[in-house]
Amino acid sequence: MNDQIRQHRIVPVAIIDDAAHAVPLAKALSAGGLPIIEVTLRTPAALEAIRAIRAECPEMLVGAGTVLTPQQVHESVAAGAMFGVSPGLNADVVRAARDAGLFFMPGVMTPSDVEAALALDCRLLKFFPAVPAGGLAMLQSLAGPYAHTGVQFVPLGGVNANNMSDYLALPSVAAIGGSWICDRALVREQRWSEITALCHAAAQSISLNA
Repeated sequence: MNDQIRQHRIVPVAIIDDAAHAVPLAKALSAGGLPIIEVTLRTPAALEAIRAIRAECPEMLVGAGTVLTPQQVHESVAAGAMFGVSPGLNADVVRAARDAGLFFMPGVMTPSDVEAALALDCRLLKFFPAVPAGGLAMLQSLAGPYAHTGVQFVPLGGVNANNMSDYLALPSVAAIGGSWICDRALVREQRWSEITALCHAAAQSISLNA
């Protein structure tokens, strides 16, 4: 799972209000060259959305985001989530994911967070909220004492089409969270062609800066 996330370089992050939108959204992402999605557990429709995507879009790599409790870990696994993400680091949640066989990316923001994650054997970490936490400069600072451990980051929070290339250029960044690709309004209004176009544009940006 680690290698698959690194390969895609962008993890589209979605808030889905209506589970009926899940499959069309997944197909729009896949058509744009990004067969990966993190469905945040911020709405009642989230778990059903994960189930629907797993059932109807076998090519998609589907994760659960905003996983805050061990119970949500178990619910996510039952729904078919293939990876989990949290905004912060909760050792009980990380252990629950490990016990359930769910690949998990806890959120970090400080050196102490990184060390706590390493103690739990986590090497791919969400850096959140990226821009408020210091953005590129903070990631470069964290790379100094921790790069040799193999830790890498997936920044989210203020990362967008305008600055994504700067983040992906950092050796410590494995991928970025792409919340702009699945903007909540675009999903609500079922503007699937626009989402596909955003995927294509992001993929082109990656190839031009590779």
